[in-house]
Amino acid sequence: MSDLPAGLPREQLLRYILALADDELMLGHRNSEWTGHSPILEEDIAFSNIAQDELGHSLVWYTLYEQLTGKSPDSMAFERGWQDFSCCRFVTYPRGDFAYTVVRQYLFDEAEYVRLSSFGRSSFPAFKDIAGKLLREEAYHLMHLKGLVTRLGDATDESHRRMQAALDAAFPQSLGIFEKLEGEDALMAAGVFPGNEVSQREWLQRVVPVLASASLKPPVNTQNGTSSINCTPDLGGRQGKHTEHLNHLVDDLQLVYRIAPGAKW
Repeated sequence: MSDLPAGLPREQLLRYILALADDELMLGHRNSEWTGHSPILEEDIAFSNIAQDELGHSLVWYTLYEQLTGKSPDSMAFERGWQDFSCCRFVTYPRGDFAYTVVRQYLFDEAEYVRLSSFGRSSFPAFKDIAGKLLREEAYHLMHLKGLVTRLGDATDESHRRMQAALDAAFPQSLGIFEKLEGEDALMAAGVFPGNEVSQREWLQRVVPVLASASLKPPVNTQNGTSSINCTPDLGGRQGKHTEHLNHLVDDLQLVYRIAPGAKW
């Protein structure tokens, strides 16, 4: 096992790493549900690739957790009960229609970009190293999802209606990404990351103009270039307060592993 640099809060950092890993695992699994079911072949391939990337990112975070604790990625992904995951609720909701999937992935990718960019200034060297690698893949995700959002947002009356309905549902949910973590103040004080409140402000600065360019209206008030939230955030996931959707998702995710526990894949 690896040791942490002096001065970093161990337990708080481990909880944060798990939250990062759990988010990626669940969203990757949800996106994989589009394989063979997307509306066009190109998006079938695209979302299968994005799902693979997200699952790969979860492995990166679980591997870091293993280096610090000795607990394997398989044990963290396949041997925990659904109540023990610390993902935000946003990534656990059913895939919905394709508009919802597009909006969810776009909002998540923008949050991921902000988060990884902040890790480039982290006092934890492992975060810096990981951010440099993952940001390259996130750039491709964002390029693809921005294109979809802007094209579908005002292409036709029906596409606009579907995209606006998806945004109405997904935007309050997406705020759960920035739910304050237990021990977050200690991580901020140690310079691990700037905190979720700062990240959310930067995220708003990125997503609001893109959505506006697609004729989509998020529940925010914007004055003098500053946006404020005008909806109730969907919180609870970071504290393990999940919905039954995660229960069913974890059942699907762990089904094969339960047949042969401890098997090497």
